[in-house]
Amino acid sequence: MEFNKIVENKKVYMDLLLLADEQEDMIDQYLERGEMYVLDDNGVKAECVVTKEAEGIYEIKNIAVTPDCQRMGYGKRLIEYVLANYPEGKEMLVGTGDVPSALSFYTSCGFKESHRKKNFFVDNYNHLMFEDGIQLVDMVYLKKKL
Repeated sequence: MEFNKIVENKKVYMDLLLLADEQEDMIDQYLERGEMYVLDDNGVKAECVVTKEAEGIYEIKNIAVTPDCQRMGYGKRLIEYVLANYPEGKEMLVGTGDVPSALSFYTSCGFKESHRKKNFFVDNYNHLMFEDGIQLVDMVYLKKKL
């Protein structure tokens, strides 16, 4: 298993990026300014994009695991790798839908709920979004001290 930083041709991973953020123009808002990492284990299994939001404040904007490799620990391993690569930071944020499975995953990675952006998914996407049968409305932000 190896972790690679992707600095060029990030859109090659668009199919994987779209698993976590299903509207390409939303991905375009952060992809080029973000640092992208992929986890390769006999093929790319997961990707993550991290942006710098302020001095010492970073945000995981996109993290996805290929469907056939979900719930096998790849997402957690990638988050652990990413967190270890920002030692100068104060905190790492991540935003997600208000869905028990996602919140449970990030909590298991050491994140704690921070704040919410009301109606984020309704106001910023051109279609209704659902995860685990739940309509996404508010963006839930979680944070972890680095």
